[in-house]
Amino acid sequence: MSSDLWSFSLDTYARPGVEDACLRLQGAGANVCLLLCAAWLGARGVACNRQRLLDLQQVALPWSRDVVEPLRQLRTSWKTAAAADPQLATLRAQVKALELAAERKLLGRLESSAQDWPAAQANDLAAWLEGLATDAANLDRDALQQLRVALTSA
Repeated sequence: MSSDLWSFSLDTYARPGVEDACLRLQGAGANVCLLLCAAWLGARGVACNRQRLLDLQQVALPWSRDVVEPLRQLRTSWKTAAAADPQLATLRAQVKALELAAERKLLGRLESSAQDWPAAQANDLAAWLEGLATDAANLDRDALQQLRVALTSA
């Protein structure tokens, strides 16, 4: 298992079923970086508690709202037009790269926030996922279960 959150996220996102579940949960309002952080903390055996959930949300939500989401909105709004305009397609690819870089920075911030939390023998993956998926967990329980299964089957 990768020790840093970025490497863990890349490895995890590439696993069968994870991308689909994450995108479905994102469509319901979940923050994929928080979900990947939840998976990382769960895999490391870090105990989940309310204060830790709040700490991570306080780190993630402003950056997501002010940096990641505007880039994502711009990229998605150009999707149709970029299919017929090569120059716009090039710009869209650059925006996508910026969006990914912003997500990487967010994962770094989340990792820094959690770096002093001791790894233990806690089996709190479900608690981390439920706690950080927030309302999306209620909107798409199937996607959350799909993500949980994909994370635990390897």
